[in-house]
Amino acid sequence: MLEDTAFHPGRTARNHLRVLATAGEHPQSRVDEVLAAVGLTEAADRRAKGYSLGMRQRLAIAGALLGDPEVLILDEPTNGLDPPGISWMRGLLREQATGGRAVLVSSHLLAEVAQSVDDVVVIAGGEMRGQGSLEQVLGGSDGPATEVRTKDPVRLNRALGQHGYEVRSEGDALIVLGANAEQVGVIAAEEGAELLGLAPRARSLEAAFFELTGGDS
Repeated sequence: MLEDTAFHPGRTARNHLRVLATAGEHPQSRVDEVLAAVGLTEAADRRAKGYSLGMRQRLAIAGALLGDPEVLILDEPTNGLDPPGISWMRGLLREQATGGRAVLVSSHLLAEVAQSVDDVVVIAGGEMRGQGSLEQVLGGSDGPATEVRTKDPVRLNRALGQHGYEVRSEGDALIVLGANAEQVGVIAAEEGAELLGLAPRARSLEAAFFELTGGDS
């Protein structure tokens, strides 16, 4: 699915997809299936020129789904969408991935991407600057980090240090570098340290991008 979608303004969504299905030698039955998948069944016989941006994005995805692809590639699929449209798009992509498809999304909306992806590839200046799971990329050069609060921070800090983790204090919380929440929780349980809070501590994807690229686009 390309960012710049193109439809004949006088053609209905159903007829547009029929043309694509014929050109791609796909069963005509797929037309109604993909219209339902993207929520355009009720608007299927309206001309595309009257569609909103969000509806045009849905129609573009319907076209991409016609061949029931194993790999779905989308370029800026949420560009220009309102919040409900973005939420719908996020849900659709997760649904497609859960159904067994590989979904590749190219986007500069990093905060939105971080809410839905499993793996990240960072490219800048024609070079790959970073690759891995979202947790790995957000963890930075020191790996994952965990924020923990406890009634006995001195005791837990000492125990974490004995396990080789670097710990720094931020207010009433300890930031444990190089450890995920499960690892910190196990150490706290072994020490009998009562926890008040335990959560992964990650940078934003935007911050990770700038660290990996040095600000290059």
